[in-house]
Amino acid sequence: MNSRALTHIALAASLLLFALVAGAAEVIRFGYLELNEDSRYDERKAFFRTLSRPLGAPFAGAEVALRESRFVGQAIGVSFDIVRARGADAPALLAELEKLHAEGVRHFLIDAPGKVVAELAAATRGRELLLFNVSAPDDALRQAQCQAHLYHTIPNHGMQADALAQFLVAKKWRNVLLLQGPRDEDKLVGAAFENSARRFGLKIVDKKDFVLSNDPRQRELGNVGLLTAGGDYDVVFVADSDGEFARSVPYDTVRPRPVVGAEGLVAEAWHWAWPRHGAPQLTSRFEKQAKRHMGSADWAAWVAVKAVVEAVVRTGNAPFDKLVAYLGGEEITIDGFKGNRLYFRDWDRQLRQPLLIATHNAVIERAPLQGFLHQTNNMDTLGFDRRDSRCKP
Repeated sequence: MNSRALTHIALAASLLLFALVAGAAEVIRFGYLELNEDSRYDERKAFFRTLSRPLGAPFAGAEVALRESRFVGQAIGVSFDIVRARGADAPALLAELEKLHAEGVRHFLIDAPGKVVAELAAATRGRELLLFNVSAPDDALRQAQCQAHLYHTIPNHGMQADALAQFLVAKKWRNVLLLQGPRDEDKLVGAAFENSARRFGLKIVDKKDFVLSNDPRQRELGNVGLLTAGGDYDVVFVADSDGEFARSVPYDTVRPRPVVGAEGLVAEAWHWAWPRHGAPQLTSRFEKQAKRHMGSADWAAWVAVKAVVEAVVRTGNAPFDKLVAYLGGEEITIDGFKGNRLYFRDWDRQLRQPLLIATHNAVIERAPLQGFLHQTNNMDTLGFDRRDSRCKP
């Protein structure tokens, strides 16, 4: 028998062995829960969507992470899969979760607004499962509404506001005009920035409410020129969760001032223009999968899957309690392609991470900025550190 035949036999044997191992591998499944209709992804509003709004459903981020994880589990005989489930509201999603949990699913990615996430977390308290919030930035989910089994890979409003506040301090743009919209989420964003301003020594010289309306009696409340007239300021912060007003603010202020918040300059978990730490390769893989740019929620779904995979592999697919202890501990190393080792805060389960301060097509800075220090971890200058936490799961 010649060497070529021996090579072919060896290759066939290897492929057979791989097939047997793959066939016998334990399958660890993720659940992905989302609403049937989610206004955050309404394509009719895409043309005025803010830079902080998701570019599309982040399921594609989870798919990319699973594809990257195909081979890492082979050493311990596991493979990974994901099941996508939808519902009309929180009770319907809870029913889907219960069904999947009965089938052995223990890890769930939740792509839903904050109120839905809070309901699901409260209803599943004490169960042998983990929830990963991949798209709701509400501060309350990390504070009064926190749960021990609810992890957050998307940054919260407080983290975003702190990142922008650090940038403004570094630029010496300390006097801020705050324009705030009428929606509940606008008020949450505005409140987060007011807290950051106090924390970092910024001065809000004026706070003005804006309204988008066809009512002629309210016309002045939607007029950028009138809203930005009056006293002087260094920068304009716009709290506009929808984006229809914010898009008209840059270049239309009475004074030539930069705009941050919902438009102009934002602080995000991810931006497709980030050029370092292997980020272009991840962005390229995502764009091939989703046929669009990668945004923060996409990255949050991707890193949630990667975190669980890392815990499963490093613990040798240990029992659930040991896997949870490793996932929430400081030994875990999660590479988010942003230059820092990422891991979860043990008091509110928020993923420690740097944020990218960016325009629509460029990353300008990465927060925490140089010079902003914390006694234990500089990334805790973003959001709620241990002393600020009101989380009592």
